[in-house]
Amino acid sequence: MGNGIKESQVGLSEHGAHSIVPTAVVSEYIPRRRSWLEWENKNDAKGIINSLMSGALAGAVAKTAVAPLDRTKIIFQVSSNRFSAKEAYKLIYHTYRNEGLLSLWRGNSATMVRVIPYAAIQFCAHEQYKKRLGSYYGFQGNALTPIPRLLAGSLAGTTATMITYPLDLVRARMAVTPKEMYSNIIHVFIRMSREEGLKSLYRGFNPTILGVIPYAGISFFTYETLKKLHAEQSGRTQPSPLERLLFGACAGLLGQSASYPLDVVRRRMQTAGITGHTYGTIVSTMREVVAEEGVIRGLYKGLSMNWVKGPVAVGISFTTFDLTQILLRKLQRLSVQR
Repeated sequence: MGNGIKESQVGLSEHGAHSIVPTAVVSEYIPRRRSWLEWENKNDAKGIINSLMSGALAGAVAKTAVAPLDRTKIIFQVSSNRFSAKEAYKLIYHTYRNEGLLSLWRGNSATMVRVIPYAAIQFCAHEQYKKRLGSYYGFQGNALTPIPRLLAGSLAGTTATMITYPLDLVRARMAVTPKEMYSNIIHVFIRMSREEGLKSLYRGFNPTILGVIPYAGISFFTYETLKKLHAEQSGRTQPSPLERLLFGACAGLLGQSASYPLDVVRRRMQTAGITGHTYGTIVSTMREVVAEEGVIRGLYKGLSMNWVKGPVAVGISFTTFDLTQILLRKLQRLSVQR
């Protein structure tokens, strides 16, 4: 019997009329493998886990690679010392000679405690926001238009920042203080809570949120846009690892340049308890920085270093995330096919 054909029996009713007595429907089952898209749609939870794992790895690799530059940038941001490439080199060399090579990564343990959940949440949230916005605007499976693409990045950064902010503050404190002041991450939390109050753990939160909206939005927007343009121009659906690095570098350059003054403000506010300064609102902090050091020297101090550190970190981060996602999907596809 062919698929979907019903077998029936013809019999006589009590009055002799013919009737059709249905029997069981026999269908021919043709086994087939589920496509990867079907598997992914039915296993959204696994997709979320993949995003979390890939994001965590991406953040850890990227931040560890640029930790010495990041620490140096923070030290200049929270001081009134004039920044230059020569002075930055002197600081790095002086730190290395007096405290050892590993001192250049001081505060990196706090960075990992913060960046692993931050990056995991941010990348995972970005994937979910893209799906939700795509569904809302009717782009199922297709690339988002510019405004939803920008919105997805901003929402992802805001979500991750709100959840992990105290860890960022702790990391900043450890980066600018000698190791004798804070022995470990827990010690920072305890001492700040006792000496400065629990509210101090969210000092600088407002400029951080205001800064992450353009930073995350522009970064994700730029990276996704460059990938889309690449696919349209080259005919290849996936860029090479080197191309991903370049796209991520462009994304980091634009994102961090747009939000840098707010980054300086948040660092000043985060470290106010140990520098002796008292900062009020975002506007008053900006005014104080500008009055003391000027617009360029104050609000954009260390930006040239960020033009090295930022693109490298963001490029490594996006590339690591994409390649890890591809690897995990291939492994899961193989397991389904078996």
